[in-house]
Amino acid sequence: MQDIFTSLLGDQLGPFGPLILIGTLGAVLILIALPAVLKKKRDPLDRLRDQTRTAQAKRAVDTSAKLRTQDSKGARLEKYSAFLEPQDEEEYSAAQLRMIQAGYRGKNAVRMFHFAQFTMGLGALAIGLLLALLKSSQAEMTPKSLVLTVLLPACIGYMAPKYWITRRLESRREEIVNGFPDALDLMLVCVEAGQSLDQAIIRVSKEIRSGFPALADEFEIVSSEIKAGKDKSVVLKDMAERCGVPDVASFVTVLIQSQQFGTSIADALRIYAGEMRDKRVMRAEETANKLPTKMTLATMMLTVPPLLIILIGPSVYDIYVMLNENNF
Repeated sequence: MQDIFTSLLGDQLGPFGPLILIGTLGAVLILIALPAVLKKKRDPLDRLRDQTRTAQAKRAVDTSAKLRTQDSKGARLEKYSAFLEPQDEEEYSAAQLRMIQAGYRGKNAVRMFHFAQFTMGLGALAIGLLLALLKSSQAEMTPKSLVLTVLLPACIGYMAPKYWITRRLESRREEIVNGFPDALDLMLVCVEAGQSLDQAIIRVSKEIRSGFPALADEFEIVSSEIKAGKDKSVVLKDMAERCGVPDVASFVTVLIQSQQFGTSIADALRIYAGEMRDKRVMRAEETANKLPTKMTLATMMLTVPPLLIILIGPSVYDIYVMLNENNF
């Protein structure tokens, strides 16, 4: 058998056939076994690091997709979050800031706002459809009146939450602007009496709560964040962003610069409180100066027609009587 195998290899590959066959088989075995031999065993620490990175990346993706933390209150609306809240991070941040400035600080404030728009729009649309059916059953309606009857309530229902938020935001800003000079005066008194700025903020928040609750809430948030260990400059900047009032932003800038350069906070408060009082007087004077212009149209509408009736009325009546007598 060996002679037959040797003769076959000799006929095909020549006298070196067995050596060539053995070398080929050895090379194939080396190529197959070499990767397994050279493969380095993975370090368990590297495997743990990769798993940690993967888990962190997954959490980041989930956070950027949901853009808010979940809680039991908003869990029922979770399945509708794709169209109940903006999916873009910048748009969501702007909407959340607007809700905070309006006084709604809940985690699901943006979602509840869009849910209110959605439900009120659909409810008003259903009411419009019912009105259209009732009117069409009583009399024939034109297409224009039909469209107005159906779509006008839906538009009003959809825009009502937005109008409410806008009004709340404006009223809250107005309240903060009106109460800020008094708050600065109280803070100046507290600081000059020997209290620190943190203690003065807490005392001012308690004193102004009855008159200006929105500003008191902002001061309480500032004191709570400072107690929690957050940097004071970051806390003050967050307060200016939440209020959305230029006076508060300027006040925060003054406090941060006073802290950075080491100047007296009492002197800075005294100067800035005087400026705020002057600005309040200027706003009152501006409102008073606008009043005559606003009253001009109303005065003309209420005084000119009665004067015309008194002055021209008898003459018009006499002319009417004279013309009737001439006709007869």
